[in-house]
Amino acid sequence: MRTLRAECTDRMLIYGEHHLRSVLNEYLDHYNGHRPHQARGQLPPDQDEHVVVPMEGRIERHKILGGAISEYHRAA
Repeated sequence: MRTLRAECTDRMLIYGEHHLRSVLNEYLDHYNGHRPHQARGQLPPDQDEHVVVPMEGRIERHKILGGAISEYHRAA
């Protein structure tokens, strides 16, 4: 809960229940699919430890929650 508040809801205005649910779902996708976790050696929960990430190529930015959070990926 603290991470959710610090990274998400404390930084934006919530306009109602529908908006809150939308924001929470988008943050949950980010948290479980991309955000690194210390307990997993800075890997996201959905990433396989044995997959090698290429270190070459252009990096693309993907805005989450209207730009409050950014995700970075290697371009294909």
